[in-house]
Amino acid sequence: MKKIKILIPVYNDWQSVFKLLKNINSEVSTLECEFSVIIVNDASTESKPELSADLNNLRSVQIINMKENRGHARCIAAGLKYISEKEDFDYVIPMDGDGEDRFEELTLIFNKSNENPNKVITADRVKRSEGFLFKLCYLAHKFLTFVFTGQSIKFGNYTCLPKFTVSQMIKEAATWSSFSGSLSKIVNNRLSIPSIRGSRYFGPSKMSFVNLLKHSISIIAVFKTTVLIRSIIFLAVYIFLVLQHISVVTLIPVALVILMIFSVFVLSRRENITELNNSLENINNIENLK
Repeated sequence: MKKIKILIPVYNDWQSVFKLLKNINSEVSTLECEFSVIIVNDASTESKPELSADLNNLRSVQIINMKENRGHARCIAAGLKYISEKEDFDYVIPMDGDGEDRFEELTLIFNKSNENPNKVITADRVKRSEGFLFKLCYLAHKFLTFVFTGQSIKFGNYTCLPKFTVSQMIKEAATWSSFSGSLSKIVNNRLSIPSIRGSRYFGPSKMSFVNLLKHSISIIAVFKTTVLIRSIIFLAVYIFLVLQHISVVTLIPVALVILMIFSVFVLSRRENITELNNSLENINNIENLK
């Protein structure tokens, strides 16, 4: 029987994670596979409540408590590192713990993976639950990413990774800063399921315009060589076209591209394979909830 580890990062939002655990337990009850859950606690400042649910369809539930708050992407990276080195598994499914990655789609992912063994399965967004303004900003994010990298990335953390791909991910420095960017760089031949962005179980979404911009630049930074080549070509063509009519207005696109290149290369310096390799040293302790 295949062994699947569901990897969930959390910071303070225990109420949502525990509700998700109950939903996952119900969803996988008919799936012929051994499911376990590993929660990466990103040094939460709020104490977690008691887990009252009977998670009889899950083989185990563990909490990896980190010593320091490192952020969502780095918790995913540390979790992949831990699972790769310490656990017996066939697949890993990273997912957000707030309800926005819908537990109902686990069956779709599982079935797709069964039909296509050892293939990476991504949950590609076909519908979002946010307001019009954020959706517009998200389209701008996708356009910006495509223009600078040539990559159309429609997925987030919600994926199914075979064991071999997990081994590749923990050897890629970019995994430390951008999960989706790193996966796009490593694996070209991916399969997908249609995914609807769910609503948070509790409280408003934590994704803001600023966070979306950081997310976009983090992805773009993974492809810094491509960004540099495309930017040089764009600047050369643009300057040639406006050479006879240079003004402050016509120089704005040039300034924006230069700012993007600077941001990408500054951010890419944070891609640190040494930190990823040493991430297990940031584990404070491991709890077994089940």
